[in-house]
Amino acid sequence: MFDLIIIGSGPAGLSAAVYAKRAGLDLLVLEKSPMSGGQILNTYEVDNYLGLPGINGFDMGMQFRAHADKLGVTFQTAEVTGLAKEGDAWKVQTTKEALETKSVILATGAHHALLGVPREEELTGMGVSYCATCDGAFFRGRTVAVVGGGDVALEDAIYLARTSKKVYLIHRRDELRGTMTLQKELMAKENVEILYSHVVKEICGETAVEKLVLQDVKSGEEKDLPLNGVFIAVGIHPDSELVKGLADMDAGGYVIADETGATSAPGLFVAGDVRKKPLRQVVTAVADGANAATSVSSYLQH
Repeated sequence: MFDLIIIGSGPAGLSAAVYAKRAGLDLLVLEKSPMSGGQILNTYEVDNYLGLPGINGFDMGMQFRAHADKLGVTFQTAEVTGLAKEGDAWKVQTTKEALETKSVILATGAHHALLGVPREEELTGMGVSYCATCDGAFFRGRTVAVVGGGDVALEDAIYLARTSKKVYLIHRRDELRGTMTLQKELMAKENVEILYSHVVKEICGETAVEKLVLQDVKSGEEKDLPLNGVFIAVGIHPDSELVKGLADMDAGGYVIADETGATSAPGLFVAGDVRKKPLRQVVTAVADGANAATSVSSYLQH
C-alpha cells in the first residue's frame, strides 16, 4: 500500500514527486513512456520559464527527471488501464499489475487535436507538425501554413513569420478568436496572409507535404495551396478518461479542481494540463504538482 501514486511524469508529475518525496511520502510514479518529461520533450525551446531562458525542452525534461532521481523517487513504466476507489484506498490497475494506494495524483496531461483529414497522420513529422517552436527551424525561408484562429495559432504564425518566407493562417471562421494584441502583432507581419472562412480538406504529398486542398466554407469552392509545411493548432484534449465518472469535469473533459488540486473525489488529486485552468504552461504545471503533493500530505494526516 503506497501513500501516493502519481500517474504521469511530465512537469506536473515530476514536481509532485519531488515535493511528495521531500514530505517523506512512500510514492510511486507510473509513466506510460520510458522517458519522463511529457510534452516538453518535443519542444525545441522554452523561453518563458523563469531563470532558464532559451532552454531546450528535452534538456529541461531531463533536468526535471534528474531532480526526482536524486531524491530517490521510484518510477515504473506501465500504462494505467483502470482506477477505482475501494473503501478508503485506491486501486490502480496497470498493464503489469494491480496496485493499492491511499491517494492518487492524476498528471496525465493533454494531447493535440487532429484535423482528421487525409494524409495528416502519414505526413506527421514530414511537414505536418503540432508544435511551431519545435519544428519551425526546419522551415526557414520556406512557405508554411498554420491552421487555427486562437491564441496558440496566432502565436505560432508570429513565431514562424520570423524565419519563414511566407506564412498562411487558415481559419474556418470570418474572424479570429485570439487576443487583440496578438492579432495586431500578426497583421503587422508583411509575410503573413490570413485565409478566413477556409478549411483544410486534404494534406497532399508522398514523402513530404507538398500542398493543401482548401475549401471556402461559404462558396464550397476548393483550391490548392502549395507549401512545405503545415502547423496544426486547433486545440488540445485532456487525457482524463481514467477518472471519467470518478471526479467532476467540465464540458471539455478537464478535471475540475482549484489550486489545491483536490477533486470532488476524496484522495484523488489532479495537476497539470489535465486540470481546468486558464493557463497551461510548464510553470503552471510545476506549480500544480507542488500544490497537489502538499494537499496529499495534508490529506494523509487527517
